[in-house]
Amino acid sequence: MAHQSPMVSIPKKSTDEVDWTTPIRNVIAQSYGESPDNYAAECSALQRCRQDAVRGAGSDLTARDLLYKYFGQLELLELRFSEIRVNFPWRDAFTNKLTVQTSIAYEKASIIFQIAATHSAIAASQNRSDPEGLKRSFHYFRTCAGMLTYINDNFLHAPSTDLSRDVIKFLVNTILAQATEVFFEKCRDEKKGNALISKIASQTSFMYSSLAEEVKEFMGKGIFDRNWVTLIQIKAKYFTSVAQYYRGLADHAAGKHGDALVRFTVAETNAKDAQRLAATFDSVFVTQMSPTLPPDAGPSIRDLTKAHFAVCSERKAEAQRDNDLIYNAVLPTPEALPSIDKTAVATPIPIQDVYSTPDVQKVIGPDLFTKLIPLSVHESASVYSEEKAKLVRAEVENTESAEVEVRSALEALGVKEGLTRYRAIVEGGVGGEEEIPVEVRRWREDIGVMEEREPVEGLMGDLNRLKDNVKRELEAASRDLDVESRDCEMMRVKYEHLWTQEPSAGLTRTMRQDLKSHFEALGAAAQSDQQVVALWDAVRGDIMLLLSPELEDVFRASTENGAGGESLLDLDVGNDAQDSNERTKIGQFVEEIDERLGRLNKISRERNEVLKDLKEKVQNDDVSHLLLVNRRNAGVEPTLFAVELEKFRPYQQRISATLHAQQVVIQEITQLWKGLKDMAGRGAGARKWEEREKRKKDTVKRFSRARDVYMEARDGLAKGLQFYRELTELATQIKRNAGEFVSSRTGERERLAGQLEAQKRLSSPAVSGAAPSLPEKPPRPPPPPSTGLESSFAAMGINKNGPGSPPPPSSRGPWNGATSPPPPSQYSYNAAPPSSSSSQYSSPPPVPPQHYAPQASAPSAYSPAPPSAQPQSPAGYGSAPPDPYANLGMFTSQFSAPPPPPAPPQQPQSPYGQAYSSSYQQPPPPPQQTHYTPSQPSQPQYGQSQQPYSYQQPPPSRSSLPPPPRPLSYQSQYNAQPPSAPYSNGAPGSQPPYGQYQQSYGR
Repeated sequence: MAHQSPMVSIPKKSTDEVDWTTPIRNVIAQSYGESPDNYAAECSALQRCRQDAVRGAGSDLTARDLLYKYFGQLELLELRFSEIRVNFPWRDAFTNKLTVQTSIAYEKASIIFQIAATHSAIAASQNRSDPEGLKRSFHYFRTCAGMLTYINDNFLHAPSTDLSRDVIKFLVNTILAQATEVFFEKCRDEKKGNALISKIASQTSFMYSSLAEEVKEFMGKGIFDRNWVTLIQIKAKYFTSVAQYYRGLADHAAGKHGDALVRFTVAETNAKDAQRLAATFDSVFVTQMSPTLPPDAGPSIRDLTKAHFAVCSERKAEAQRDNDLIYNAVLPTPEALPSIDKTAVATPIPIQDVYSTPDVQKVIGPDLFTKLIPLSVHESASVYSEEKAKLVRAEVENTESAEVEVRSALEALGVKEGLTRYRAIVEGGVGGEEEIPVEVRRWREDIGVMEEREPVEGLMGDLNRLKDNVKRELEAASRDLDVESRDCEMMRVKYEHLWTQEPSAGLTRTMRQDLKSHFEALGAAAQSDQQVVALWDAVRGDIMLLLSPELEDVFRASTENGAGGESLLDLDVGNDAQDSNERTKIGQFVEEIDERLGRLNKISRERNEVLKDLKEKVQNDDVSHLLLVNRRNAGVEPTLFAVELEKFRPYQQRISATLHAQQVVIQEITQLWKGLKDMAGRGAGARKWEEREKRKKDTVKRFSRARDVYMEARDGLAKGLQFYRELTELATQIKRNAGEFVSSRTGERERLAGQLEAQKRLSSPAVSGAAPSLPEKPPRPPPPPSTGLESSFAAMGINKNGPGSPPPPSSRGPWNGATSPPPPSQYSYNAAPPSSSSSQYSSPPPVPPQHYAPQASAPSAYSPAPPSAQPQSPAGYGSAPPDPYANLGMFTSQFSAPPPPPAPPQQPQSPYGQAYSSSYQQPPPPPQQTHYTPSQPSQPQYGQSQQPYSYQQPPPSRSSLPPPPRPLSYQSQYNAQPPSAPYSNGAPGSQPPYGQYQQSYGR
């Protein structure tokens, strides 16, 4: 088009500087309770954003983007600081009057007006001869109308003229009329149908004519530019002519030549009026006076109307000539012509559509105060998060249930284990899996680690070494006591009644009982050791085989059954073809089941991936911004949540699809597996497989038994080592105590012998000088052996009548605090008057034998009461043997080095000598008694009562000599305090007899 119609653009408002920072800092400090300094950068950014948008910006796309950004931030700012008050000064776009308001709504309305003005300027400045420019012009006129409509719909009681409802309505109609004009130009340039073009032109003419009537109301108020009014009048006449012209062309094409001629006449008349107004407008138009019009508005509209008038005149003359010469149609009056239909083609674009586009959101950018979230938004976001969590939990439960279902279905059918069997049948052998089962490999690894760390042979060597050490210690202690007793009695024989050292038998009774108990425990433990050795010898071969590389050969040999490479189905020579056919069918079933299993795995992987994607999307989903935007809309949360949760619907549908596909595959596997079992379960290959599995299970049981016995043997060795370690401590302690006792007795014996020898040397000269020497008497014949034993045993306090009751414990205890003069020696012995019978000992008495008779009465003062547990009879090899190792707790810390012997207290005569009262009519008064009192606690009885020696008292002597002194009872204070009940493994309770195993030994 040679001539482009001029378009009107809306003038912009102007403003002054505004301080955003101070009010925002106050609101942050008061309403949010945070430090305003943390948002200094955000406040500065908002201040700069307003300056860029309203100060010095033009009317191009850059100005549009700056206004877009500032208005977007204003929207978000109002949601957080609705109560903020800032002075916003704006001057009217038409009257230039200054208006100051403190409401953010006023600022928003003013910015929207600025955006609308910018859009109208962009639309008016487009080159509409270019199709793209035509489209942009049409779009921006519509968005301008939408912005203005939003102002009228949302901001009431405007404080300025440019924002009043009437002015905004007039501006909207003007912009829409220009948009319709642009659409007319587009249809005309594209040469659309004359009827359509006439309808659009008719709509444009109607809108401009309505504006020409409306503008009369503003005349005299000085609101709009007078050139606007003139231009609207010109365009009203112009588009009336255009509508008639194109309708006349349409009538002429339809054969309505009379109507066409009349329409051309009307078009010419209106075009002539438009040309006249345009010529006047051009003559008075000044660019500086009308900045909202293009600089060439006058010439453009003049040329446009002039050209149109020429076209109309030419077309009218042609129609008149044709009608006169050819058609001779009757010409109706202009009022009688049918009215031209109108078509509304330009509608406003809402502001929401403008701001919802990604380009505009990108221009707005992130929320400047995104860290400031109101409490109500937090609460709503929490509710939405819970809704998302419910959705995810439901899908996780569905996925887990599906996994459990497929696993349970396959395990119930036995598919995975059975496929190995059927593959072997198809391959014609018994292979198809690892020869060594998994549990056997695990046993092999465990036993190998234990043998590498502590081999059984090494443990047995340690056990034997500890046992030999204990035996040597006990034998050495017993030997020391025997030598000391023999030396004491030899001195008694030598010095007869002058030897006052107390016999050793009474003092070492408890120590000898301990030695006996230790020897018995050692013997019982040796029997348990033999049982452990027997257990190890029974499984040594299988364990060595289990650890050797030949283990796989053992399992392979157990499965071959001597058949060599014979096939599972090659049982009958004549049935080769039938067997081959059977293997082929089984192979097909196996392949199909494998394919279904692979499909199940693929479905499971896909479901897990979808679930992972769903979790990520839910995690990253944040609707705080939407909740903030819709904060003022009451009751919108349920609808908003429902819409937002629809984003996850595709993931839910994909998971549901995998669940359905899994059900179908499981049903197919079930049918295939049933068919496979029906076909292959009755064949010869199945029978041979069962035989092979049975032999393999027997081999596994063999090594399982070997492993159990091996662990039993190791457990027994561990208990045995613990027992011998503790018994070694006890044996060392008793040997040390015996050594200290022997050393003390030896020192005392040497001192006493020295004193007797000194007395003998001093008395010998006095006797010789008092009387003349007499002839030496013949030597006295030796006494009978029984008489010597009687005297010796009487001195040792041994009763011939067998077991006797031990003396009752003294009511004063070992030490009653009584003071007495110190004895002449550590052990005082109040002997009877010397008798000639003492000379009957021509040699030391024999060492007391190591035989101990049972004693059923109460134990001595050293021994505690027997435990309540009854002795357990030893079990056979087939059952759990009794365990003496577990009884060792009763020996713990039984002995310690004895302190120096204290001064002996006065103590009444022990009833030990009462057993001999029948042999003596007048026993001497009880002597003072010295107690050997170490600090060690008493030694337990190991489950049975200890008994005195079983020596029989010799018959009374028939000698005419006076009887020997009454034997004294030397209660050993070796047990200074009564022992507590025996302990087993550190806990009080009943204790099996020493030398017997508990039932847990060897297990």
